[in-house]
Amino acid sequence: MKVSVLVPCYNERDTIEEILRRIRAVPVEKEIVVVDDCSTDGTREWLQAQPADSLRLVLHDRNRGKGAAIRNAIAAMTGDVGIFQDADLEYDPSDYVKLLKPIEEGKAEVVVGTRFSGDPRAVLYFWHARGNKVITFLFNLFANTNLEDLECGLKAFKQDVLKKLVLKSEGFEIEPELMMAVARSRVRIFETPVAYFGRTYDEGKKITWVDGIKAVWTITRFGVFG
Repeated sequence: MKVSVLVPCYNERDTIEEILRRIRAVPVEKEIVVVDDCSTDGTREWLQAQPADSLRLVLHDRNRGKGAAIRNAIAAMTGDVGIFQDADLEYDPSDYVKLLKPIEEGKAEVVVGTRFSGDPRAVLYFWHARGNKVITFLFNLFANTNLEDLECGLKAFKQDVLKKLVLKSEGFEIEPELMMAVARSRVRIFETPVAYFGRTYDEGKKITWVDGIKAVWTITRFGVFG
């Protein structure tokens, strides 16, 4: 089974080299698809200097957002399974084994991580955690699911599931839109604990309360109108 690791990337020069090293160290057959969202801190130049056979590189001509990067990564992937991996160091690629196991065993088409059950995690912002709980509850209400952590950035999907999705979001609201589409398609979804080493804003964290409002609107919009 070939895995496509899908890496949306924007201004991550301090972490991109290390995250790619960790991805390459995972003992599975894989390709790495990196979508650079018009970085301005040297990330793009470093990526362009890498050997052409070491990764599939997609370049945006302007900053469009995480959603656009994910959509273009899905379009470029050729593997049997796609795993979303942020370009920072918040999620550990060694957890891919956990994500892939239910798919390999034929038990699931989609496996999502949860940061709130059992694995090491950074202790950070109270209101981020509460906001995530509210967003996840609202999603479960509309989607009739029982996910624990909707906004976890580490997820695995069979290729035929991803390729069928028609996604429109440009920003961080891609997460609820994508998962609502998956839930509506009635595929089998598993959830598994993953480690989480969250960053502070001083360290480069990008998501804000505005993105939380957009997530609520996205869930309501797709939950009510489809």
